[in-house]
Amino acid sequence: MKATKITYWITTAIVALMMLYSASAYLTQPAMAAAFHHLGYPDYFRIELAIGKIIGAILLLVPLAARIKEWAYAGFAITFISAFIAHTVSGDPVANRIMPVIFLILLIVSYITYHKQRKAITA
Repeated sequence: MKATKITYWITTAIVALMMLYSASAYLTQPAMAAAFHHLGYPDYFRIELAIGKIIGAILLLVPLAARIKEWAYAGFAITFISAFIAHTVSGDPVANRIMPVIFLILLIVSYITYHKQRKAITA
């Protein structure tokens, strides 16, 4: 149980911190606005995505009902899959395509260990 808890918190913290960092970059760095235009997205989507990432990161870190956390996990999974598709279709370098996949894997590990932890507590 201790290893599960440590794995959960490490993977969850990495995902949440990266989402907070990227949200900050979306809101403050002109290069990110250019990147969104390169991918074909309108500027307002960058702002919406930044706000969604901030809310999702908070929801992952704060102790809340499982149903609410499920929505955060689903939202981030859709975000990572969409980022992979957008970078691939745009012909971006492999590094830009692989990062969303890496974070999707970390998110999946966080999700699995979250449910293992909940099951151990209720048992």
